Amino acid sequence: MPHLDSFTIPEFHLPFENSKDPAADRANAEATAWAVDRGLIDGAWEQFAGIGFGHLTARVDRGAPYERIVLLSEWMAWSFVLDDQHDLLIREGRLDAWQPVSDAIARHVRGERSGRPGAAPHSALLDTFVELCDRILAGMPPSIQDRYRVHVPRMLRSLDEEAANRRPGHRPTVEEYVLTRRHSSQLLPMMDMVEADQGIEVPAEIRRSPAFQELAWSAIDVISWGNDVFSLPKEYSCGDTNNLAALLAAWHDLTLTDAVRAVEERVHARVEDFLAAARRLPGALEGFGVTDAAARTATDRCVRSYEDWMVGADLWQRYDCTRYRDERFAAGLEAAYTRPDLLSAA
Repeated sequence: MPHLDSFTIPEFHLPFENSKDPAADRANAEATAWAVDRGLIDGAWEQFAGIGFGHLTARVDRGAPYERIVLLSEWMAWSFVLDDQHDLLIREGRLDAWQPVSDAIARHVRGERSGRPGAAPHSALLDTFVELCDRILAGMPPSIQDRYRVHVPRMLRSLDEEAANRRPGHRPTVEEYVLTRRHSSQLLPMMDMVEADQGIEVPAEIRRSPAFQELAWSAIDVISWGNDVFSLPKEYSCGDTNNLAALLAAWHDLTLTDAVRAVEERVHARVEDFLAAARRLPGALEGFGVTDAAARTATDRCVRSYEDWMVGADLWQRYDCTRYRDERFAAGLEAAYTRPDLLSAA
């Protein structure tokens, strides 16, 4: 593999505008305090707050009621803990502790309320999921609830796929990784929450159309691949193959600088794919005979929401988030706030 040389994070030239809800700082502080109170993190709360989950929420869910902004910020905080905890288990070879918790989360989100599943111990990670999931579903219309109940278990399976990708001597293909990354980004449940908060309900037949599918996946690819560039030093340093730039470098014998440039080119191509899909959507609506003004407005608003996600995530990583500039993170070390005992800490 090439040497971890220095590289410049490119400007991805996303042709969208973004503004931030004024509740960003307050929501970030409240979500941090919630994580501390629930025992999700072990000290280093200032480092945890520096992730800026409240600021990302404020960029993608602006104008939502404050309690929903806080809820999404708490979900994002939980998601970062989930990601860090899963990474720690992989590093320490303790993935056997992960499956009972993952199974319990999947069962709860599907609506199975027969008590805590047998092998899953009480833990702060699981208990806070139950708390958040119940609050999230209570604020969602049934159609979005159904998607959320599908997206969370799929997200968990993608973490298993990423763990498998880190087996010694294994390297996923770029194509395999792209499919996994769409879910391990954890974006889909968050997008569900934003659409519920913003009152965006796109008709199911439109969501199934090729134009809308391309719209959604291209937006998710843009966000995920951009994040891979920001997180490249950490993932490369610890030998994590779950990174588009690292995989392009390995498979195509590129320097990391050239690999980052290749990711930039792919991001630009996916932005063009997104714009082309958006232009095809009115025709898709006509093809399905959708004439209802509310449905057309919801589709337009969903396009704008995906635009907010793409540019908002980029601006958050550049200006609101200290995670990718932290020396421990860049060196490939686990976060200072990570709790080794989290899966058994209630």
